[in-house]
Amino acid sequence: MVRLVEEKDAPDEVRAVFEDIKATRKTDWINNFWKALARHPPSLRLLWTQVKQVMAPGALDPLTKELIYIAVSVTNNCHYCITSHTAAARAKGMTDEQWGELLAVVALANETNRLAVGYDVPVDEKFLQE
Repeated sequence: MVRLVEEKDAPDEVRAVFEDIKATRKTDWINNFWKALARHPPSLRLLWTQVKQVMAPGALDPLTKELIYIAVSVTNNCHYCITSHTAAARAKGMTDEQWGELLAVVALANETNRLAVGYDVPVDEKFLQE
């Protein structure tokens, strides 16, 4: 396991990213994911820039983005990401009913994907037309 970089011990370039994370998220703490990435400041800076851009409000609302993030995290078996993005989705209004329905869709998609791959199902021409 990687040694986390705590705020008090962070070099200036890491501290600047940490401050931006706190300001952007309107929070007073840095979670362990960012503390782990801080071991390599260029990766920390690059990923935080991507997160700010991709997760910002856009054509998809913030809750939808969190739900997609949870779905991918469940499929990838990332306990940390499932937990942190579930907390974020709940803060954005996700209900228990939405949580259950999301997991049902994830399970169904994984099952049907594996079947389509296993059977090597050809894509229907109609799906390829606009």
